[in-house]
Amino acid sequence: QVRLVESGGGLVQTGGSLRLSCAASGRTFSLSTMGWFRQAPGKEREFVAAISWSGGSTYYADSVKGRFTMSRDNAKNAVYLHMNSLKPEDTAVYYCGARKGSTAGYDYWGQGTQVTVSS
Repeated sequence: QVRLVESGGGLVQTGGSLRLSCAASGRTFSLSTMGWFRQAPGKEREFVAAISWSGGSTYYADSVKGRFTMSRDNAKNAVYLHMNSLKPEDTAVYYCGARKGSTAGYDYWGQGTQVTVSS
């Protein structure tokens, strides 16, 4: 199976930056896509960004375009989310997800890391 461990969350001020990391271990050969999702209090989990392992193509939610950048390091089996110009509305638990190419949706999830942006 696959284990995902997020790190890098914390408390920052509006306009600040953070870099989230997600380390994957286990049967990572099965994975095709990695993604970041977030869930704020009282809201549903929403898509933030995704990247393909093979080609590195990235996709972003409209709310984070121009501010967040996702990257990958295949050698380390890790993906990152560089977050700039953070806003209070970015406050949420951020989850790393992984999916197999043969399935729809995401198959594995990390436990999440808290990001809090204060004004």
